[in-house]
Amino acid sequence: MKGKVVLVSGASGGLGVHVTQAFLDAGATVIGTSRKIQQSSFASPGFTAMPAEISTREGAAVLIDQVIARFGRIDVLAHTVGGFAGGQSIADTDDDTFHRMFDVNVNSAFYLLRAALPAMRRTRNGRIIAIGSRAAIDPGPGVGAYSASKAALVSLIRTVAAENKEAGITANVILPGTMDTPTNRKMIPNADVSKWVQPANVASLVLWLAGDAGADVNGAVIPVYGKDA
Repeated sequence: MKGKVVLVSGASGGLGVHVTQAFLDAGATVIGTSRKIQQSSFASPGFTAMPAEISTREGAAVLIDQVIARFGRIDVLAHTVGGFAGGQSIADTDDDTFHRMFDVNVNSAFYLLRAALPAMRRTRNGRIIAIGSRAAIDPGPGVGAYSASKAALVSLIRTVAAENKEAGITANVILPGTMDTPTNRKMIPNADVSKWVQPANVASLVLWLAGDAGADVNGAVIPVYGKDA
């Protein structure tokens, strides 16, 4: 990945830190973004922190403008931003929860893609990898808003793949099962974590899709369920 410019959204999150470090270890120039990310978040000369609020049209556009102004292009967009809410049936889901799930899981991706795609199309080069969820295609009770938002993300990414395949751009989405992150361990303290997906393994898959070996993969929806398949 030497010479590649990579933008990682949600770079300070439970998965984002692994994705960011994987690209840095591979020699990429990495721009990490989240609301509160700091330059000290990663001890690498190849890392640049750019705090942003990408759940708004303006915030996403400003971020992409800053990246292009400083680095000239974006070769890879790794979108790891996501949020979870559960515990309510569809009949009991309130408006705020439903809209928040779509703001975090769909709107942030839409605004970021809409801002980044013109730059990728100009260079006729780009790899887009988004992180969805098993719940996108395997929904369960009590997580309707979350599942619906992740399903919408899958549709969004597959549409981008179809619309840009002639422009040298690929777009794929990974669907992890429950990942072994500090947040999930706190939320589900009595779970059998041996069945959970390791974030480092998902990060390795993101890196592979962004590299030469992943050039022929486009529009894929890739399940990563760990031992809980």
